[in-house]
This record gives sequence, structure tokens and C-alpha cells, in this order.
Amino acid sequence: MVVTEKSAAVVELPPYWEEACKHLMKKDRVMKRLIPKFGDACLQTRGDPFVTLARSVVGQQISVKAAQTVWNRFVLLPKKMTAANILKLKVDDMRAAGLSARKVEYLVDLALHFDAGTVHLKAWEAMDDEAIISELIAIRGIGRWTAEMFLIFHLMRPNVLPLDDVGLLNGISKSYFSGDVVSRSDAREVAAAWAPYCSVATWYIWRSLDPLPVIY
Repeated sequence: MVVTEKSAAVVELPPYWEEACKHLMKKDRVMKRLIPKFGDACLQTRGDPFVTLARSVVGQQISVKAAQTVWNRFVLLPKKMTAANILKLKVDDMRAAGLSARKVEYLVDLALHFDAGTVHLKAWEAMDDEAIISELIAIRGIGRWTAEMFLIFHLMRPNVLPLDDVGLLNGISKSYFSGDVVSRSDAREVAAAWAPYCSVATWYIWRSLDPLPVIY
């Protein structure tokens, strides 16, 4: 466990984090430079599956900063961020918080799935990554990227490589290719040295672009 300076809260490291950092620093020159920069900071989760997915939907195709701004407005609308409460919100209020019409539709559909109990929360822990992705992308508005964010930030899976993530590709471009455009194939080659801790390496690549961690 570590104490963060900002909140003075006790943060529990994911069980694989220290081993992952050792592995990455040994296998990858960029990770050897990046990891010590961020001290005890680590991947964290709020632990609520609905909130995690809702935040991922809000963050689709916009910057981390913009996503946080919209989320900060949106989270004030319900008394508590639950599926049932989201279904009670007015569309106009959700739009006024900065959500697009499409994202409002996606959040409502997500809330409907959770409220109806059609997502298998208790089974996820025993399912492999691809099986969970398949179940999640059946929900309207949740694509592979959102499902991968869920695997990383809620289930804390250690070896997720979100190749559709713009931040990951930009970070790899800057850290490994001197700013040249990076393809998914290029990123996959770089990440070969990261396995079985691609989630951890991705988190540090994100930090190289934005030192303030996002928590879904």
C-alpha cells in the first residue's frame, strides 16, 4: 500500500504491479526511464462496474481533460450514479452537461442493461478477457475500446493492449518513434516486450502524455 500526496489516502497496489514494473524496466528501455518518474502512483479503480463503463462511454473520442470536464457536470445530475437513477434523468439535462445525443442514447442503453440484470457481473471474474469483451460489446455504444478500458480499470486485468486507443499510439509514437506516425502493427511489435503486463505499460505510456492519472 502507498499514500498518495494529493489525497493522503491509502492506495492498494494491484497485486501484480511491483512485479510488472520490474519486468518492464528489465525488458524495455523506455519503461526503464518512465516508471521511476511516477513514484508510487499506480492503476486505480473506483470498483463500481456501472460507473466504470459510464465513464468510458463519456470519454469516447475526446481527450482525457474534456472527458473529465463532461463527467464532472454529468455526475452532479443524479443523487447517486446508478443505472436506475440515470434512467430518471431528462435528456435535455444530460445534453446540457456536455453529452452528445449519441452518448446520451448509449448511457441510457447501458443503464437499461444494468437495471434489467442482463449483464453477468458475478461471472466476469472467472471469464477470460476476450469472453468479457464479447459480452460487453453486445451493449449498444460499447465497442472494443470501451470494453478494454473496463478490463483495465475495473477488473484490473494485467495484460490488455488497447490498440484502438489514440493516447497509446501517440505515446508510443513519441517515446519509441521520435514522433513518427505509428500503426497498430508498430504498436503491437513494441508491446511484445511488455507481455504479460501490457496494461501496466499502457498506463505508463498514458502518464508520459498526461501525468495526472485518469480513474474510471
